[in-house]
Amino acid sequence: MSRFKILDQHGLNFVTLTVVDWVDLFIRKQYKDIILESLSFCQKEKGLILYAYVLMSSHLHLIAEASSTISLSDILRDFKKFTAKGILSEIENGGYESRREWLLHKFSFHGSKNTGNRNYQIWTADNHPVQLFSLPVIAQKINYIHNNPVMEGWVELPEHYVYSSASNYVTGKGVLDVVEVDFPASWEGFLPV
Repeated sequence: MSRFKILDQHGLNFVTLTVVDWVDLFIRKQYKDIILESLSFCQKEKGLILYAYVLMSSHLHLIAEASSTISLSDILRDFKKFTAKGILSEIENGGYESRREWLLHKFSFHGSKNTGNRNYQIWTADNHPVQLFSLPVIAQKINYIHNNPVMEGWVELPEHYVYSSASNYVTGKGVLDVVEVDFPASWEGFLPV
């Protein structure tokens, strides 16, 4: 049983979905596209509301809540299951993965240790949720999310990273739709990028 439970299934939460052993899986566009397509599906069909996100090489940060009768935990469970199947299919059949054998061995090893999996495990079981109650904490988490690619040295400005909601907050456009958090005008300089 997980030590980290989402206490308010329809409240605002900061969650981190991590690849087992922090494997740098999301260095290929094909895998990133599976993540984005699945997030979009969850938004349209399962009631996932995104406020911020960033896809890094080994993990995905989200600020999200569930709008429907489906709990956030169930949405994330289904998301992980669907994306794992899609990514495994790409690894096995894509023909471009130079790390194919190593990845399959790594994911098979973790799958064999988890009775809930048949063969492979890509995602860790925990989502490390942090329930968000106040605007200052929400702003801090959004800034943290958006600045991850900058801290890694991938981009100079957060909004230049495609796999993030930073551009939504700066230009109003992004790869996925997000609900932008309204912050007081007096917060100039503390506003999320």
